[in-house]
Amino acid sequence: MNAFRPRETLTEQVARHIENLIAFGQLRSGERIYEGAMAKELDVSHGSIREGLLLLEKRHLVRNVPRKGAFVTPLDDYFVRSLYETLELYLTHTGRKLVRQWQPADMERLESLYAQMKACFEKRDLMAFLELGIEYTKASLAYADNYFIVAAIDDLWPSAKRCAFVAFQQGGSHVFEDNLAHMQESIEAIKDRDEEKLANILHHFAMQQCQQVLDAIATNDRKGA
Repeated sequence: MNAFRPRETLTEQVARHIENLIAFGQLRSGERIYEGAMAKELDVSHGSIREGLLLLEKRHLVRNVPRKGAFVTPLDDYFVRSLYETLELYLTHTGRKLVRQWQPADMERLESLYAQMKACFEKRDLMAFLELGIEYTKASLAYADNYFIVAAIDDLWPSAKRCAFVAFQQGGSHVFEDNLAHMQESIEAIKDRDEEKLANILHHFAMQQCQQVLDAIATNDRKGA
């Protein structure tokens, strides 16, 4: 447990560890998570594992089935389409507010994160690229001013990271390039205070990455057949 952040509660540390196992494919879609084995691996109590799994259920990564145990939420067509449709709705709504209200410091933050992601692309650092992508999207929520939307998006991030990892693993460098291109276009739309242009960019990005994830899942299914 030494790698965990000291200010997190034990439950949060456990949840984050399992979240990363799921997001980066070490625990697979539909796989059962055995509390005993996980407690032994992390050297924590069964109760800590159970609490972490309840937290991950709220974040849509785990399904706790009475009398059967905890299972990784299946990554299927319905789940992926639902995720990207919801993300598009929320991010378009908050993006319009950002376009109307952004300040120079906001733009500096977005451009800095874009530059860091570009550097990660050049180094082929997938993990850092994904984490920065989430930071970029969080930074764009500066003017969301809506408790329920922010809370809902917080719970969707782990699934978004999970899906993005699947797309990047399968699609390689062109998926990185697509992400960077959309990011650059969105920054220009925000600078121009063009709400409709930003909404169109977010729609296209959501539909494109959704399809990339679905294609990756279909390819993996064929390989496993």
